[in-house]
Amino acid sequence: MLNLRPAVGRVVGPLAARLLRLGLTPDMVTVAGAVGAVTAALALVARGHFVWGGLAVTLAVLTDALDGTMARLRGPAGSWGAFLDSTLDRIADASIFSALAIWYAGRGHSQVLLCVSLFCLVAGLVTSYAKARAEGLGMTCDVGIAERTERLILVLAGILLTGVGVSFALPVLLWVLAVASAVTVVQRLAEVHRQATAS
Repeated sequence: MLNLRPAVGRVVGPLAARLLRLGLTPDMVTVAGAVGAVTAALALVARGHFVWGGLAVTLAVLTDALDGTMARLRGPAGSWGAFLDSTLDRIADASIFSALAIWYAGRGHSQVLLCVSLFCLVAGLVTSYAKARAEGLGMTCDVGIAERTERLILVLAGILLTGVGVSFALPVLLWVLAVASAVTVVQRLAEVHRQATAS
């Protein structure tokens, strides 16, 4: 798993502080990021505008680091912000793979990659659900080779590279992501089983 938090924190910290001084809240940034990601994915990526769509989605999902930093700077808060952030993250992620599925079902002309895109969508949701459910049962589930950061890096790199003419990048990275997501689901199932059966 990648640990980009320290580097990202140094970059977005000053911006987060400035937004707070302007009166914006972490929830506002969370909602704006999710709306931006969904709109860019469905309006641009789904129609094959991979460069502008990829850049717009990347900018939108980066607000995940920004709203988290804003929340930490504001100090202790209720659980609503964390719940909202996690829920909208799932919607934003699903919109990216839905957009790819739409593309491959239409002008992308690939039933196989349509299925791979849908598999990545479902596997990503299951990965997140497994962690949430485990934590709800009092266990931890932080294992896995493809958490949200890794999934986003792979799919957005594939979109952007394809947009600039590396046509094989998105198919290859979608397959890599599909395999990595499947492995992650198995890893999380195994980890929860280990904890649940430990005596």
